[in-house]
Amino acid sequence: MKKKKAWKRGAGVLLPISSLPSPYGIGTFGKAAYEFIDNLAEAKQTYWQVLPIGPTSYGDSPYQSFSAFAGNPYFIDLDTLIEEGLLTEEDVKLDWGSEANKVDYEKIYNNRFLVLKKAYKNSYHKNTKNYKQFKQENTFWLFDYSFYMAVKDSFQSLSWTEWEEDIRFRKPEAIKKYQKKYKDEIEFYSFCQYKFYEQWGKLRTYANEKGIKIIGDIPLYVSMDSADVWVHGDLFELDERKKPIHIAGVPPDCFSETGQRWGNPLYRWDKHEQDGFDWWCQRIKANANFYDIIRIDHFIGIVRFYSIPESCPTAMEGEWREGPGKKLTDAIARAVPEADFIAEDLGVIVPSVRSLQKKTGWPGMKVLEFAFDGPENEYLPHNYTERNCVVYGGTHDNEPLLGYFYGKKRKELKFIFDYLHIKRVKDIPEAVIRLGYSSMANLVINQMQDILGLDHHAKMNTPGTLGGNWEWRLLKGQFGEKEIEWLRGLTETFGRYPLPKQKKKKK
Repeated sequence: MKKKKAWKRGAGVLLPISSLPSPYGIGTFGKAAYEFIDNLAEAKQTYWQVLPIGPTSYGDSPYQSFSAFAGNPYFIDLDTLIEEGLLTEEDVKLDWGSEANKVDYEKIYNNRFLVLKKAYKNSYHKNTKNYKQFKQENTFWLFDYSFYMAVKDSFQSLSWTEWEEDIRFRKPEAIKKYQKKYKDEIEFYSFCQYKFYEQWGKLRTYANEKGIKIIGDIPLYVSMDSADVWVHGDLFELDERKKPIHIAGVPPDCFSETGQRWGNPLYRWDKHEQDGFDWWCQRIKANANFYDIIRIDHFIGIVRFYSIPESCPTAMEGEWREGPGKKLTDAIARAVPEADFIAEDLGVIVPSVRSLQKKTGWPGMKVLEFAFDGPENEYLPHNYTERNCVVYGGTHDNEPLLGYFYGKKRKELKFIFDYLHIKRVKDIPEAVIRLGYSSMANLVINQMQDILGLDHHAKMNTPGTLGGNWEWRLLKGQFGEKEIEWLRGLTETFGRYPLPKQKKKKK
């Protein structure tokens, strides 16, 4: 695998699509998304990190998706469908939620598909050249996902592990029966993906034309409740009853006395290796169509992963096992040689992880929110030893900076006050962001909540909890000229924007 060149200095903003303003309860690929790109360009940002954009399941987490390939139908812009004549203004006059700064997922779930089904019935996409080409280009996953969702609906949205035995085990006669019975429903879900890919493709192209690259996340593991595990069960650690044998997670640490039990099925890495990691290569190719840069969540798990017996109610009885390592990263790099990657390497790092990172050339991450427990902390910029890294003020799993430090005692705050040369907690977000910009790291990313100086009420996600997550939304006009001008100033001051090439003077 050829090691890639380090990136040029740049800066960006972390804001999920779901957090964009829109009149329909959740962010979409509509007008507000284009305006946000314009604002990023005005602020001289060169990256937009959007997190995963797949269809969400129970708990609303984009990291637990029904498919490792599909897009979230919630993000299809309804105004665009109106412009195309597939919907009317009256069709979209539904209750999308009462709070503009919060996603009401229950109302979105109950209403969004009703509207999309109207658009589907009014569409003439089936015989178009573009739709036929879309289906041909996505044969690896599209029908499997659409079929999965149609059958899932017929079982009142239950996971496939709770379906009737014949279809759960994908017996040929059952497959044939359900495909015939739910032919129209299958086509509906394919239509949704067509519209998703169409709208997202146009938005990404617009961003690229404005000089902005899209960073998107892919979780290392996939959800048990997914088309991927149902269809490709032989690639996962399942028993003869299609139940997980071992599941993913992390052991007990300072954050959790019993560890974290994620529940995702583990891969049979030997099976993946036998066919050259084809499923992974297909997955990465699909995501390279979504993003310019792919951030691999829990990169550590490629080198070594924590295996928990499914029968264990906590993560206390697990064991560490060896992952595929360089075999997988080489296969990924060959599959999409033009793509760039970020290795999410937060957590306990072993030498083999660092070794693999250096071989790939993929930058790791540093989070400033967790840097201020003393001068030797590796996340503090004066301890950085190379430019090839991405520095964050905080991530979607962290408390916004103001919320994290608010309420801490003066003694606890002394080091951060001294390091940042400030005296008040309310000055921390701005000072931390400035610190990241001034660092040697090639890329700095800050979540929108910190740019706006918001507190704990704007937290995006609390890992290991269900409910109340992934709800925060940006209000229309909240990211305004003041914030844009401030980011532009930081970008220019610390050389994080490509300067125009100087014309050589004629002698």
